[in-house]
Order: sequence, then C-alpha cells, then structure tokens
Amino acid sequence: MGRDAKLGRKLTNWTPPPRPSVPVLEGRYARLERLDADRHAEELYQANLLDASIWDYMSHGPFSSVAAYSEWASNAAALDDPFYYAIRNLETGRAEGVASYLRIKPEMGVFEVGSIVFTPPLRRTRAATEAMFLMMQWAFDAGYRRYEWKCDSLNAPSRLAALRFGFGFEGIFRQHMVIKGRNRDTAWFAVIDSEWPALKTAYETWLDPENFDADGQQRISLSTLTSDLSNL
Repeated sequence: MGRDAKLGRKLTNWTPPPRPSVPVLEGRYARLERLDADRHAEELYQANLLDASIWDYMSHGPFSSVAAYSEWASNAAALDDPFYYAIRNLETGRAEGVASYLRIKPEMGVFEVGSIVFTPPLRRTRAATEAMFLMMQWAFDAGYRRYEWKCDSLNAPSRLAALRFGFGFEGIFRQHMVIKGRNRDTAWFAVIDSEWPALKTAYETWLDPENFDADGQQRISLSTLTSDLSNL
C-alpha cells in the first residue's frame, strides 16, 4: 500500500467557503431575516409563551418578560457565531421561530445548524421545513462540505426532526456538555455535500405546491422522501 493510500482523500479544486453573512434567505413560505431585537423580539416572545417546554433543552431561556427576551436577542444579533435568523412565516406574516449557523469553521468547510426554536404556530408548517431547506441550501451553495445537527440525546422530537430533514445519525457523544446544571449526552447528525443533490430534490418535491391538496394536506411526506437518504 502506497503512502497516499494510507491518508485521507486529497481535495482538489476546493477552497474554504465564506462565513455566513446573507441578511435574508427567502422562499415561497418562509423568510429568514437576520435577527433584530427591534423587529422580532415582541412577536417571538409572545409566540414562545405558547409552550414553555421550548426551553427544556436550550442553553438559554426561559425569559420572564419581553424586555428580558429583547436583551437576549440584542446580544445574539451582535454575534457572528452563532449567526442568528428570525424565521418569518409568510402565511401569517409573523416571526415565529429562530435558528442559527454556529460553530462555523470555513477552513474545514463545516458548520452546524442549531439554537432552533420553532414556536407552536410554526411547527409542522411548510414554512418551518422551508426554513431548514433554505439554510442548508445556502451552506452547500457556498461551498461547505459538511452540515451538522446536534441535540440532547434525550430530545426525541429533535432527533426525529433531524432524520426527517435528511440528516444521517452518526452516534452519541457521552457527557458532552453541562446544560443548566444537567448532563447532556449529545446525538450527532450530519449531511455532507455528496448527499446534497438527492436531498435537495427531496425537499423541492415536498415543497412543491402540487404536493398539497386543497386542504393543505401533504400527498407525500418529507420523511418518506428522505428515509432512503439519511444513512448514505
């Protein structure tokens, strides 16, 4: 076996991609806007009140007032890692969720989507799924090689969401973090660039208006479309 065969695959025609900086990602159902406390805090705080369990697995929150949430949002918006978006549901016109790019490493071509908060009005909507699609699409279009999703191993809804969104499960990192005084074992998921073309087609098929009947019910689920892709 030659020396090169013992080393990782050599990358050709690849350069580190840019850091996230796009202020708006817009689709048919969702518009992601760079988080801004003045524009988003009131709507997000009110939507967050509809389900206190939102904060169970988050490192921040809950918030006792609009002012407290606005202070967090102001501080978060000033960061470039995490790079936060507010998710506006174009059907309601309101900001109903938050997500971010984080642990951004352009030199490795990798970052994570995280700090995701889908409030009850956003959950199980086309806007929620399209928001994840838009963020992933920007990542791979920009030249990133790996797109990660991590969550508390006990957070069953997040783990199911990762699989539905087409992330492949990679294992559990035991005693990975301490969050709010509690142990966190972390479940790791990822999509890599070679998987993206097929996954993009799955998202586009699901998001197509023809995939929904007159009552807005899906004809084919995203889970069906991604089930054969998550373990590639």
